[in-house]
Amino acid sequence: MIILHWSLPALALEEPVIIMKRYIFLLVVGIVALGMSECSNGADANVSAPSAVVAQSNANERSVYPGWPETFETGAKGGYADGAVTLSTGVWELDDALVGKQPADKKNGGGSLRIGKTGTVTMSFDLSNGASLVSIAHGVYGSDVESTWQLWYSTNSGSTWEQAGNTTTTSTASLSTATYVLNVTGNVRFQIRKLTGGRLNIDDISIADNGAGAGEGRHSDKPAEIGIIRDDNMAMGNPSGATSRTTNPNNYLMIKPQYALSYNNSRGVANWVSWHLSKAWLGSADRCNCFIEDALLPAGFFTAVTSNYSGSGFDRGHLCPSGDRTCSDTDNARTFLMTNMTPQAPNMNEVTWEALEAYCRKLAAAGNELYIIAGWSGSGGNGRNGGVTSTIADGAIVVPAYFWKIAIILSDGKDDVTRVTTATRVIAVKMPNTQSVKAYSWDRYRTSVDEIESLTGYDFLSNLPGSVQAVIESQVDNGPTR
Repeated sequence: MIILHWSLPALALEEPVIIMKRYIFLLVVGIVALGMSECSNGADANVSAPSAVVAQSNANERSVYPGWPETFETGAKGGYADGAVTLSTGVWELDDALVGKQPADKKNGGGSLRIGKTGTVTMSFDLSNGASLVSIAHGVYGSDVESTWQLWYSTNSGSTWEQAGNTTTTSTASLSTATYVLNVTGNVRFQIRKLTGGRLNIDDISIADNGAGAGEGRHSDKPAEIGIIRDDNMAMGNPSGATSRTTNPNNYLMIKPQYALSYNNSRGVANWVSWHLSKAWLGSADRCNCFIEDALLPAGFFTAVTSNYSGSGFDRGHLCPSGDRTCSDTDNARTFLMTNMTPQAPNMNEVTWEALEAYCRKLAAAGNELYIIAGWSGSGGNGRNGGVTSTIADGAIVVPAYFWKIAIILSDGKDDVTRVTTATRVIAVKMPNTQSVKAYSWDRYRTSVDEIESLTGYDFLSNLPGSVQAVIESQVDNGPTR
């Protein structure tokens, strides 16, 4: 959940021509957006200038409430007995819960919540502009066993409550992030209910408001209104424990309606991109080829531009593919943000990698839904210029040695996390970033999730029960390939 924040001092550092282009671009977008229509059941929502709809503002990205995330750095409550505590966002009621600041508490910074057996943590105040998305970091306390918990919300100041999303399982030794896509308007407050298991740490609760996007209708945020289901792009977990803190520049979480990513400022690319794929995302929108910088990166972060790739011998390779977001021109254009691009060898990007992308879309078109996460490891790739290249853009952008992808395949349905079993098909691949990769079809590069975890240090599928993870992450897929 990122707030667009262009301050005048920041703009003053840019070239005048770039500034003028950016403002002209945004003006065009505002005009085009007025004519946009909803995308429904995979139907196209065409606009006259598809390259224009990529621009972003507070109106069409989820805007986090001022003063959030709640980081639990302020306020003190050292016992589990029911009681109120004043935190940076307001007064919270902690029952069988405390503010933990011990070494065994999983936390970003100095403190986090620690919830006991069946504790609850409740906001004692309302937010006035609804909620479109809630993000919560969670992990096991110390070496405790895994636990389960739920997020609930109330629109009548706590008189009645409704569950948001599915039950979440926490089993990771480090913080993971659970996200909940909502469509709540007006006053809202939230409550966390722990159900089973060991002690639970909660940190960095972020809540995005439900302000309607100008012209766009926020179709990705309100699937119920248009008759389609677009599930949480990070439903299976946050493998690197990315956060939306600018003090975490090399693991910086960005959640867009079309996908989520962890940005690595020192490498100039995303560590990984995570997305959901189903018929709800597929339509007939054209490929916009509208590569553009991501204006939502915080001030001071390296911001790639398309010219960084010129003459490098590498493609501006998508992680979340353009072809996976064809329901509307807006969806497709967002895949051309440079934070979704990585330097990929042309023969990998255009042949072998693309063949796997096409197979995943075939599965979705046949009535399946997929949860996909893709990223890279190492440095040093072989592009059309020959030899081995480790970086481009004067060292600001790493050229990966390998690319990897993990895809969970489910039949269309609800409560997806709970439907993943030890029999669920999981495709994992690791491809060298070389021109010679096209010598084999994509299935030659299949591997296990465990192997990719070993390669990257990430914890994939962390929202699944540990017993399920242990089985499906150790297997190498041998299913159909076409």
